[in-house]
Amino acid sequence: MRKINATAFVSLDGVMQAPGGPEEDPTGGFEFGGWTANYWGADPVLWQAIDAMFTRPVDLLLGRKTYDIFAAHWPYIPTDPNAEDYVEDHAKIATLFRRITKYVASRSALDLGWQNSEQLQGDVVETLRALKQSEGPDLLTQGSSDLLQTLWAADLIDELRLFIFPLTLGKGKRLFGVGTMPGSFEMVDSQVSPSGVVIASYRRKGAVEVGSFELPEPTEAELKRRAALKG
Repeated sequence: MRKINATAFVSLDGVMQAPGGPEEDPTGGFEFGGWTANYWGADPVLWQAIDAMFTRPVDLLLGRKTYDIFAAHWPYIPTDPNAEDYVEDHAKIATLFRRITKYVASRSALDLGWQNSEQLQGDVVETLRALKQSEGPDLLTQGSSDLLQTLWAADLIDELRLFIFPLTLGKGKRLFGVGTMPGSFEMVDSQVSPSGVVIASYRRKGAVEVGSFELPEPTEAELKRRAALKG
């Protein structure tokens, strides 16, 4: 059985919109596109954490907008070490992304020019439920905030890996929006990078368990015990 594992860059107040650049997603007048960019160059731990996500085989599961952003960027990253603009960390990811399958969720027909790209057909939720039952590597989402809301509402996400950056953005598309199912998670691992980014993985645990800080009413036996102590 395949799992769906979600990865997201989020601010302290839960915004995940346009972390990579000013023109990435200005929807709703969002003014802070590229809010993670200045952390990566001085923080090798972030790249190490990204590398760790790909130590096991994965396929990508992307929403339409994130796919378009990726398809306009990663196929053009130099992978030849002799190229003028070659960057090893970028090249490793670009090479991987070219090879693996990119599943794209979109209600409209797509012209998928990026090699090994495949549009999900029919009802996305039912298609993904069937895909999870098939043989193959786990499915990894990146970004895709609109798709994530569908996945949360259908309880399809098995593990969540967050990169929580030390800033607030006030408004924008959020990791958890309307329709998120209540549920509990257990932490799988965590670390804090030198620049203060919290990197944490959570696994679905089950339903929300409620309790109370109020002291329970004493039993009759307890009342008798207290009376006996008073003499």
